[in-house]
Amino acid sequence: MNIALWVAAGILALAFLAAGAAKLSQPREKLTERQPWVEDFSDSAVRTIGGLEVLGAIGVIVPGIVKIVPILVPLAATGLALTMVGAIITHARRGELTQTLIPNLVLLALAVFVAWGRFGPYAF
Repeated sequence: MNIALWVAAGILALAFLAAGAAKLSQPREKLTERQPWVEDFSDSAVRTIGGLEVLGAIGVIVPGIVKIVPILVPLAATGLALTMVGAIITHARRGELTQTLIPNLVLLALAVFVAWGRFGPYAF
């Protein structure tokens, strides 16, 4: 089970690092082309979301590897799960669930799995 948790954390880290880096590095106009929901948020809100995604990506991997404050792993996973709940709500309000529901649910499930495993029976 430990391997499955590491794989799930790795997938989460890759997905959220890429998404967060894009939000932090690209101008709003370019983001709007691939992520139309950006129109509903201010530039600072989009950058904050991107920063939190990058921090979450780091948080699900680094504390477990270096074995310093490993409680941050399930806390980061919980934060990423809440991010995905927010994403699902935002896409539902915009009527975009048909194209985004499956990826959002997969990331949500992975985040919940990592949080459950690292808070519970497979903590570091």
